[in-house]
Amino acid sequence: MARRNSTKNDAILSLTPMIDVMTVLLAVFMVTAPLLTTGIELDLPKAGASAITDDAAIQVSVDKQGRYFFTDTQMNADDIVKKLIAMRGENPNLAIMINGDRGASYGAVMGMMGALKDAGFQRVGLRTKMGE
Repeated sequence: MARRNSTKNDAILSLTPMIDVMTVLLAVFMVTAPLLTTGIELDLPKAGASAITDDAAIQVSVDKQGRYFFTDTQMNADDIVKKLIAMRGENPNLAIMINGDRGASYGAVMGMMGALKDAGFQRVGLRTKMGE
């Protein structure tokens, strides 16, 4: 039996998939890089005449000392979140407005907002005074 000459398969390196992957990575980094910058000094605006108001929203307040209030009752943040979760069972589209005192610490107000977002509330807002 005679053996045939076997031809070697030439390995061909295709660059097209590699270029596609690099293009996608470049696009992802171009989009996310500006979001990663921190430490920018901001001058936040006051609410203008077109501020959104939701009078039917549940009111949660934070005073200057960082104490939390649900309507007029002082409570800790966890108890407020539990109470609002119970209320959400009756109304899945529950809206919550956080009234932060001007002298309240940013951390206290954002802590309440973060706790509500972590509990799954989608309609959470900050109430402000109308600008003059």
